Amino acid sequence: MECDIPIFIGEMLEGTILPAPTFDPVMDAQVLGGALQGMDCDKDVLINILTQRCNAQRLMIAEAYRNMYGRDLLLDLKETLSGHFKEVMVGLMYPPASYDAHELWHAMKGAGTEENCLIDILASRSNGEIFQMKEAYLMQYDSDLLQDIDSETSGHFRDTLMNLAQGTRQEGYADPVMAAQDAMVIWEACQQKTGEHKNMLQMILCNKSYQQLWMVFQEFQNISGQDIVDAINQCYDGYFQELLVAIVLCVRDKASYFAYRLYNAIHELGFHNKTVIRILVARSEIDLLNIRQRYKERYGKSLFHDIKHFSSGHYESALLAICAGDAEDY
Repeated sequence: MECDIPIFIGEMLEGTILPAPTFDPVMDAQVLGGALQGMDCDKDVLINILTQRCNAQRLMIAEAYRNMYGRDLLLDLKETLSGHFKEVMVGLMYPPASYDAHELWHAMKGAGTEENCLIDILASRSNGEIFQMKEAYLMQYDSDLLQDIDSETSGHFRDTLMNLAQGTRQEGYADPVMAAQDAMVIWEACQQKTGEHKNMLQMILCNKSYQQLWMVFQEFQNISGQDIVDAINQCYDGYFQELLVAIVLCVRDKASYFAYRLYNAIHELGFHNKTVIRILVARSEIDLLNIRQRYKERYGKSLFHDIKHFSSGHYESALLAICAGDAEDY
């Protein structure tokens, strides 16, 4: 992937879901209650409300729903809906940290570990997001995230995930002299590939600030004559390699990273629904508009077009509403 100017030096983050300008949580709760009653759930109503309110507003609706009906809206959605449409609607009802915790739990506690989910979340979240995620994980599942990562993964992949999950990355610090030293350490790690060198490599990528790593990557290019992503791909393999690359790409431009992940999930994995849903829901209020732009720039077709081509029914309608594409995007 190409190297873009990193977000931390000035790009505006833009989501596709914004707070509804006119908002009445009691009215929305009443409409949702009606839509969820009876034999046939009115899925169009669910889409029209839940994809057109920001997460804070959806939580206010849930509170009004509980006061009105004495039931939990999230549980009613889980019990009434099914399939991938259910996953989208339910995902929208979690606060961001709780949604990350939900995804991590199911990635590790299902039938086999879904490593790419762990990579997507832990490689891209800030210290604050990781702290909130760990708190939510403990509250929701009475389990420690670090302990679960330790027991469900292995090797240097596990060590790197554990390091990221500490949430102790430096912030706002950059030292050109140290950047040159770190670049040399990474270059040696790519040459030697011993356990000790792998540990040093992941320590740099997991703990140095984004500003620092931006300089490290430039210094690495100067030292080796090679892009660091190409070097990692040549020197390592497996999920350890995928995680290291994900960290580098998130440092450079998270929107481009998620555009790349969406494209792979749609085109190379036969529409990997869990990945598409997770990214659209999690990034909808952060940078999904940026992701859409990167997607079209890099792959020629819009994200709206590809979702419409590979999905159907109310599931398709829900994804497209979150994506918020225009008619010309198709």
